[in-house]
Amino acid sequence: MGLISQVFETTITRRLKLPYLVYLPQDFEAGGVKQWPLVFFLHGAGERGSDLTTLSRQGLVRLVQEGQQFPFIMVAPQCPEDTTWDRNLEALDCLLDEVLRTYPVDTKRIYLTGLSMGGYGTWHWAASQPRAFAALVPICGGAMPLTGFPERVTVLKDIAIWVFHGADDQVVPVSQSEQLVRVLESINAPVRFTKYAGVGHNSWNRAYAEPELIPWLLEQTNVHFHLEKGNGCA
Repeated sequence: MGLISQVFETTITRRLKLPYLVYLPQDFEAGGVKQWPLVFFLHGAGERGSDLTTLSRQGLVRLVQEGQQFPFIMVAPQCPEDTTWDRNLEALDCLLDEVLRTYPVDTKRIYLTGLSMGGYGTWHWAASQPRAFAALVPICGGAMPLTGFPERVTVLKDIAIWVFHGADDQVVPVSQSEQLVRVLESINAPVRFTKYAGVGHNSWNRAYAEPELIPWLLEQTNVHFHLEKGNGCA
């Protein structure tokens, strides 16, 4: 009979689950009219699992636990055990959608940061949602091989990015950040790169303590917000 052209089409719904912590600013009012900036914080490999208390070991969650106050809503999801953020992008998309429906977020001021595995996740999630974020702060991260990087980073050419890395990092070589920064610089993207001489993998303590970081972050805006949602979102 020869070749017959056919098309297969179906709808698949998956169950997605991500535990997460939410930080609300001191003067946040439930039901208030004020719209708040939103920061997503992605943790590193050591905090994976189902125990949210482990998130207080590092980064922005640790700073909140120590009493530091921030003028934004912060969401800190927890990556499941034995997986990485780049394999949970659809769950992150749906979580962001849920947060936007739950809290009064200024969609022009949504920011993404992460450290180590979370630094990788920052690059990957932003590349899959290049219109969702106003600014990125990837710390001691990079991009997973065989996923189109570093060239794929060019989709972030209009997003403000501040990259941090320790020059003596023995866990994630500084070259992982350098190659992405080089591509962005080659297309005149608004990228900043801070490389700490003599610092190993734990460059996030210095990065999050930078006096300029939070003011710089909150100055960035995205007037073209759009979130692509997959079939797994409610």
